[in-house]
Amino acid sequence: RSSYSCCYFVLPCCFFDFHGKYSRRQSKKTQYREYLDFVAQVGFVCGFHVEEDCLRIPSTKRVSFIGKSRTYPPAEHALIDSQITQFINSRRTCAVATCDRRVGFKHKDHCDSLCEEAGSESPEDETETTGTIWMPGFQPREKVEQIRNCASLPRDFVDEVVLNVANLLLNAAPQKSCSDMQGENTNAWNQGESLSLREVAEHLNKETLKKLKSEYGGLQTLLKNNHQVFEVLNGRVHIRDWRKEKPPSKTKPEVKRRLSAEAFKTRLCWFFIHHPDGCSLPSKACPYAHGTEELR
Repeated sequence: RSSYSCCYFVLPCCFFDFHGKYSRRQSKKTQYREYLDFVAQVGFVCGFHVEEDCLRIPSTKRVSFIGKSRTYPPAEHALIDSQITQFINSRRTCAVATCDRRVGFKHKDHCDSLCEEAGSESPEDETETTGTIWMPGFQPREKVEQIRNCASLPRDFVDEVVLNVANLLLNAAPQKSCSDMQGENTNAWNQGESLSLREVAEHLNKETLKKLKSEYGGLQTLLKNNHQVFEVLNGRVHIRDWRKEKPPSKTKPEVKRRLSAEAFKTRLCWFFIHHPDGCSLPSKACPYAHGTEELR
Protein backbone atom coordinates (compact mmCIF):
# COMPACT_ATOMS: atom_id res chain seq x y z
CA ARG A 1 0.00 0.00 0.00
CA SER A 2 3.07 2.26 0.00
CA SER A 3 2.50 3.39 -3.60
CA TYR A 4 1.26 2.15 -6.96
CA SER A 5 4.84 1.75 -8.17
CA CYS A 6 5.82 -0.41 -5.17
CA CYS A 7 7.29 -3.86 -5.84
CA TYR A 8 7.84 -6.53 -3.17
CA PHE A 9 9.72 -9.70 -2.27
CA VAL A 10 8.69 -11.85 0.69
CA LEU A 11 10.11 -15.07 2.15
CA PRO A 12 7.34 -16.49 4.40
CA CYS A 13 8.58 -18.17 7.56
CA CYS A 14 6.60 -17.99 10.83
CA PHE A 15 2.85 -18.59 10.57
CA PHE A 16 1.28 -15.23 11.43
CA ASP A 17 -1.76 -13.33 10.20
CA PHE A 18 -2.25 -9.55 10.44
CA HIS A 19 -3.44 -9.73 14.05
CA GLY A 20 -1.86 -12.84 15.55
CA LYS A 21 -1.03 -16.47 14.77
CA TYR A 22 -2.38 -17.88 11.54
CA SER A 23 -5.33 -20.27 12.04
CA ARG A 24 -5.46 -23.30 9.77
CA ARG A 25 -8.56 -23.87 7.62
CA GLN A 26 -7.63 -26.73 5.28
CA SER A 27 -6.51 -30.04 6.76
CA LYS A 28 -5.75 -31.54 3.32
CA LYS A 29 -2.74 -29.25 2.89
CA THR A 30 0.40 -29.04 4.97
CA GLN A 31 0.56 -26.05 7.31
CA TYR A 32 3.42 -24.56 5.28
CA ARG A 33 1.62 -24.91 1.91
CA GLU A 34 -1.60 -23.47 3.33
CA TYR A 35 0.29 -20.49 4.74
CA LEU A 36 2.09 -19.94 1.43
CA ASP A 37 -1.28 -19.86 -0.32
CA PHE A 38 -2.49 -17.28 2.20
CA VAL A 39 0.55 -15.04 1.61
CA ALA A 40 0.01 -15.34 -2.14
CA GLN A 41 -3.65 -14.44 -1.64
CA VAL A 42 -2.60 -11.24 0.14
CA GLY A 43 -0.57 -10.30 -2.93
CA PHE A 44 -3.49 -10.99 -5.28
CA VAL A 45 -5.92 -8.98 -3.13
CA CYS A 46 -3.46 -6.09 -3.20
CA GLY A 47 -3.55 -6.19 -6.99
CA PHE A 48 -0.24 -7.80 -7.86
CA HIS A 49 0.76 -10.41 -10.40
CA VAL A 50 2.25 -12.77 -7.79
CA GLU A 51 5.16 -14.93 -8.87
CA GLU A 52 6.45 -17.87 -6.81
CA ASP A 53 10.10 -18.91 -6.67
CA CYS A 54 12.24 -21.35 -4.67
CA LEU A 55 15.49 -19.97 -3.30
CA ARG A 56 18.74 -21.93 -3.28
CA ILE A 57 19.35 -21.58 0.45
CA PRO A 58 19.97 -24.21 3.18
CA SER A 59 16.51 -23.94 4.71
CA THR A 60 13.29 -25.96 4.70
CA LYS A 61 11.34 -22.73 4.17
CA ARG A 62 12.70 -21.32 0.97
CA VAL A 63 9.61 -20.57 -1.14
CA SER A 64 9.37 -16.86 -1.90
CA PHE A 65 6.90 -14.54 -3.62
CA ILE A 66 7.63 -11.60 -5.87
CA GLY A 67 5.23 -8.84 -6.91
CA LYS A 68 6.69 -6.78 -9.75
CA SER A 69 3.59 -5.56 -11.61
CA ARG A 70 -0.03 -4.65 -10.92
CA THR A 71 -3.21 -6.25 -12.21
CA TYR A 72 -5.06 -2.91 -12.54
CA PRO A 73 -4.43 0.56 -14.00
CA PRO A 74 -3.44 3.51 -11.76
CA ALA A 75 -6.92 5.03 -12.07
CA GLU A 76 -8.40 2.13 -10.05
CA HIS A 77 -5.95 2.51 -7.16
CA ALA A 78 -8.58 3.95 -4.76
CA LEU A 79 -11.02 1.10 -5.51
CA ILE A 80 -8.37 -1.57 -4.87
CA ASP A 81 -7.32 0.22 -1.69
CA SER A 82 -10.92 -0.03 -0.47
CA GLN A 83 -10.84 -3.79 -1.14
CA ILE A 84 -7.60 -4.09 0.82
CA THR A 85 -9.20 -2.32 3.78
CA GLN A 86 -12.15 -4.72 3.73
CA PHE A 87 -9.81 -7.73 3.44
CA ILE A 88 -7.76 -6.66 6.49
CA ASN A 89 -10.94 -6.06 8.51
CA SER A 90 -12.27 -9.50 7.55
CA ARG A 91 -9.02 -11.14 8.71
CA ARG A 92 -9.25 -9.26 12.01
CA THR A 93 -12.84 -10.45 12.57
CA CYS A 94 -11.79 -14.06 11.93
CA ALA A 95 -8.84 -13.72 14.31
CA VAL A 96 -11.00 -12.36 17.16
CA ALA A 97 -13.70 -14.99 16.70
CA THR A 98 -11.16 -17.82 16.63
CA CYS A 99 -9.43 -16.52 19.75
CA ASP A 100 -12.68 -16.28 21.70
CA ARG A 101 -13.76 -19.76 20.61
CA ARG A 102 -10.51 -21.17 21.96
CA VAL A 103 -10.97 -19.63 25.40
CA GLY A 104 -14.51 -20.99 25.73
CA PHE A 105 -16.77 -18.15 24.55
CA LYS A 106 -19.91 -19.03 22.64
CA HIS A 107 -18.79 -18.60 19.05
CA LYS A 108 -22.24 -17.76 17.63
CA ASP A 109 -22.97 -15.06 20.19
CA HIS A 110 -19.61 -13.47 19.69
CA CYS A 111 -19.83 -13.60 15.91
CA ASP A 112 -23.20 -11.85 16.15
CA SER A 113 -21.66 -9.07 18.23
CA LEU A 114 -18.80 -8.79 15.76
CA CYS A 115 -21.22 -8.51 12.86
CA GLU A 116 -23.18 -5.82 14.70
CA GLU A 117 -19.95 -3.98 15.40
CA ALA A 118 -18.90 -4.22 11.76
CA GLY A 119 -22.37 -3.17 10.62
CA SER A 120 -22.34 -0.12 12.88
CA GLU A 121 -19.46 1.37 10.90
CA SER A 122 -20.76 4.11 8.69
CA PRO A 123 -19.64 4.58 5.06
CA GLU A 124 -17.87 7.73 6.18
CA ASP A 125 -15.67 5.69 8.56
CA GLU A 126 -14.73 3.36 5.72
CA THR A 127 -13.83 6.15 3.32
CA GLU A 128 -11.61 7.70 5.96
CA THR A 129 -9.40 4.60 6.05
CA THR A 130 -9.56 4.08 2.29
CA GLY A 131 -6.70 5.83 0.56
CA THR A 132 -4.55 6.08 3.66
CA ILE A 133 -1.25 4.23 3.73
CA TRP A 134 -1.86 2.29 6.96
CA MET A 135 -4.79 1.20 9.06
CA PRO A 136 -5.86 3.39 12.02
CA GLY A 137 -3.83 2.60 15.13
CA PHE A 138 -1.03 0.91 13.21
CA GLN A 139 2.30 1.47 14.97
CA PRO A 140 5.39 0.56 12.94
CA ARG A 141 8.51 -0.52 14.80
CA GLU A 142 11.39 1.89 15.13
CA LYS A 143 13.92 2.12 12.29
CA VAL A 144 16.69 1.15 14.71
CA GLU A 145 15.63 -1.80 16.87
CA GLN A 146 16.99 -1.88 20.39
CA ILE A 147 19.06 -4.99 21.07
CA ARG A 148 17.52 -6.76 24.06
CA ASN A 149 19.12 -10.20 24.07
CA CYS A 150 21.50 -9.30 26.93
CA ALA A 151 24.32 -8.85 24.37
CA SER A 152 24.47 -5.08 24.92
CA LEU A 153 24.62 -5.25 28.73
CA PRO A 154 27.85 -3.90 30.30
CA ARG A 155 30.54 -6.59 30.49
CA ASP A 156 31.20 -5.87 34.18
CA PHE A 157 27.51 -6.36 34.99
CA VAL A 158 27.35 -9.68 33.10
CA ASP A 159 30.56 -10.95 34.73
CA GLU A 160 29.21 -10.09 38.17
CA VAL A 161 25.91 -11.94 37.59
CA VAL A 162 27.75 -14.98 36.20
CA LEU A 163 30.08 -15.10 39.21
CA ASN A 164 27.20 -14.67 41.69
CA VAL A 165 25.11 -17.43 40.09
CA ALA A 166 28.09 -19.80 39.83
CA ASN A 167 28.96 -19.28 43.51
CA LEU A 168 25.32 -19.84 44.41
CA LEU A 169 25.30 -23.21 42.61
CA LEU A 170 28.66 -24.24 44.09
CA ASN A 171 27.65 -23.33 47.64
CA ALA A 172 24.32 -25.11 47.23
CA ALA A 173 26.10 -28.47 46.98
CA PRO A 174 25.30 -30.66 50.01
CA GLN A 175 28.19 -31.11 52.45
CA LYS A 176 29.58 -34.63 52.39
CA SER A 177 30.32 -36.39 55.68
CA CYS A 178 33.69 -37.99 56.47
CA SER A 179 32.20 -41.45 55.91
CA ASP A 180 31.06 -40.42 52.45
CA MET A 181 34.56 -39.24 51.63
CA GLN A 182 36.22 -42.55 52.54
CA GLY A 183 37.40 -44.43 49.48
CA GLU A 184 36.45 -41.51 47.24
CA ASN A 185 38.82 -39.38 45.22
CA THR A 186 39.32 -36.23 47.32
CA ASN A 187 40.31 -34.33 44.17
CA ALA A 188 36.81 -34.77 42.66
CA TRP A 189 35.75 -31.68 40.73
CA ASN A 190 32.84 -29.82 42.33
CA GLN A 191 30.02 -29.27 39.83
CA GLY A 192 27.69 -27.84 42.47
CA GLU A 193 23.93 -28.32 42.52
CA SER A 194 21.22 -27.41 40.02
CA LEU A 195 18.65 -24.75 40.92
CA SER A 196 15.52 -23.55 39.18
CA LEU A 197 15.57 -20.16 37.50
CA ARG A 198 13.15 -18.89 40.14
CA GLU A 199 15.44 -19.99 42.97
CA VAL A 200 18.40 -18.29 41.30
CA ALA A 201 16.39 -15.10 40.78
CA GLU A 202 15.40 -15.02 44.45
CA HIS A 203 19.07 -14.67 45.41
CA LEU A 204 19.75 -11.73 43.08
CA ASN A 205 19.26 -8.14 44.23
CA LYS A 206 16.39 -5.98 42.97
CA GLU A 207 18.57 -3.71 40.84
CA THR A 208 20.01 -6.68 38.94
CA LEU A 209 16.56 -8.18 38.35
CA LYS A 210 15.21 -4.83 37.19
CA LYS A 211 17.98 -4.50 34.60
CA LEU A 212 17.45 -8.09 33.39
CA LYS A 213 13.68 -7.62 33.19
CA SER A 214 14.09 -5.11 30.35
CA GLU A 215 15.87 -7.79 28.27
CA TYR A 216 14.09 -10.48 26.24
CA GLY A 217 14.30 -13.72 28.19
CA GLY A 218 15.89 -11.94 31.17
CA LEU A 219 18.03 -14.11 33.42
CA GLN A 220 17.60 -17.23 31.31
CA THR A 221 18.95 -15.47 28.20
CA LEU A 222 21.97 -14.14 30.07
CA LEU A 223 22.83 -17.59 31.44
CA LYS A 224 22.37 -19.26 28.04
CA ASN A 225 24.60 -16.61 26.47
CA ASN A 226 27.32 -17.71 28.88
CA HIS A 227 27.44 -21.19 27.42
CA GLN A 228 30.97 -21.79 28.70
CA VAL A 229 29.86 -21.67 32.36
CA PHE A 230 26.19 -22.71 32.46
CA GLU A 231 23.77 -25.21 31.04
CA VAL A 232 20.04 -24.41 31.27
CA LEU A 233 17.79 -27.45 30.87
CA ASN A 234 14.04 -27.62 31.55
CA GLY A 235 14.09 -24.43 33.59
CA ARG A 236 16.99 -25.52 35.79
CA VAL A 237 20.51 -24.08 35.86
CA HIS A 238 23.59 -26.32 36.03
CA ILE A 239 27.30 -25.59 35.98
CA ARG A 240 28.64 -27.06 32.76
CA ASP A 241 31.03 -29.99 33.13
CA TRP A 242 33.19 -29.99 30.04
CA ARG A 243 34.28 -33.57 30.69
CA LYS A 244 30.78 -34.67 29.68
CA GLU A 245 30.74 -32.70 26.42
CA LYS A 246 30.84 -34.78 23.26
CA PRO A 247 34.16 -34.52 21.40
CA PRO A 248 33.98 -32.82 17.99
CA SER A 249 33.14 -35.12 15.13
CA LYS A 250 36.10 -36.30 13.07
CA THR A 251 33.90 -36.60 9.99
CA LYS A 252 33.46 -32.82 9.66
CA PRO A 253 34.42 -31.29 6.32
CA GLU A 254 37.92 -29.82 6.13
CA VAL A 255 36.59 -26.23 6.09
CA LYS A 256 34.60 -26.72 9.32
CA ARG A 257 37.53 -28.46 11.02
CA ARG A 258 39.78 -25.56 10.09
CA LEU A 259 37.28 -23.00 11.44
CA SER A 260 36.97 -24.96 14.71
CA ALA A 261 40.75 -24.99 15.08
CA GLU A 262 40.93 -21.24 14.50
CA ALA A 263 38.36 -20.64 17.27
CA PHE A 264 40.38 -22.70 19.75
CA LYS A 265 41.94 -20.83 22.74
CA THR A 266 40.60 -17.40 21.75
CA ARG A 267 39.03 -16.74 25.17
CA LEU A 268 40.14 -17.26 28.75
CA CYS A 269 38.78 -20.26 30.63
CA TRP A 270 36.31 -19.06 33.25
CA PHE A 271 36.82 -22.18 35.38
CA PHE A 272 40.61 -21.84 35.38
CA ILE A 273 40.24 -18.33 36.80
CA HIS A 274 37.19 -18.54 39.09
CA HIS A 275 36.33 -22.16 40.01
CA PRO A 276 37.77 -23.26 43.38
CA ASP A 277 38.90 -26.57 41.82
CA GLY A 278 40.10 -24.96 38.60
CA CYS A 279 39.15 -26.36 35.21
CA SER A 280 37.89 -29.94 34.97
CA LEU A 281 39.94 -30.46 31.80
CA PRO A 282 43.71 -30.38 31.30
CA SER A 283 45.01 -27.40 29.35
CA LYS A 284 45.49 -29.36 26.11
CA ALA A 285 41.90 -30.62 26.08
CA CYS A 286 40.19 -27.38 27.15
CA PRO A 287 38.90 -25.21 24.27
CA TYR A 288 39.65 -22.11 26.35
CA ALA A 289 42.98 -20.61 27.38
CA HIS A 290 44.44 -21.49 30.78
CA GLY A 291 46.18 -18.15 31.21
CA THR A 292 46.89 -15.23 28.88
CA GLU A 293 50.01 -16.91 27.50
CA GLU A 294 47.78 -19.50 25.75
CA LEU A 295 45.53 -16.97 24.04
CA ARG A 296 45.53 -17.04 20.24
